[in-house]
Amino acid sequence: MPKDWFEWHDLYKSEPKLQQRLQIVREYISRSLDASGPGQIRVVSVCAGDGRDLLGTLANHPRAKDVYARLVELNPQLVERGRASIESLGLANQIEFINGDATVFSNYVGAVPADIVIVCGVFGNIANEAELNRLLGNLSFLSKQGAFVIWTRGHSHDIPYSETVRKLLYEAGFEEVDFKLTQTGDMGVGLHRYLGESSVFPKEEQLFVFSGVPNTAR
Repeated sequence: MPKDWFEWHDLYKSEPKLQQRLQIVREYISRSLDASGPGQIRVVSVCAGDGRDLLGTLANHPRAKDVYARLVELNPQLVERGRASIESLGLANQIEFINGDATVFSNYVGAVPADIVIVCGVFGNIANEAELNRLLGNLSFLSKQGAFVIWTRGHSHDIPYSETVRKLLYEAGFEEVDFKLTQTGDMGVGLHRYLGESSVFPKEEQLFVFSGVPNTAR
């Protein structure tokens, strides 16, 4: 079992549901870029890992030069690998990788509200529904009106946790654009659009509490 999140990312080499999840996430990022208006596209990624979802999409997307992004990740090895990818893509002047706590609002100041918000691998590492609602409430700080939000949620013990996320997003003012399950049937990926007004400040300085550990997360 992986001892840290850097090792956990090696599971992408062997786990079909993670490979399929990544494919769908990249598809949704690409669609969001295609649907964005002319000019600069602001993107933020929460608990970004090594940024392979966004950076892998930008490697072949015609609007890559329009993207100005901030990726926030606590693990320094993942950040280092992500920064190397940014350099190789020639996007170092447009994309910054913050080695910091993704739960803290100050790490997003100056980059939000964004046109595209990526919260993949996050919802399954939050302790309970109350904490999930707390994060969803704070998405109005990260998202401008009309922003695309891309998220994932795994299933376990035959419980379709993604259905709860879809319901709560609707109640929080997000319109569902698309939703897919991986072929393995145990990982949901959603694409939503924020219909409400953007908030200048979050409801709390800590946007959510990340409680997951890598040796149990999928």
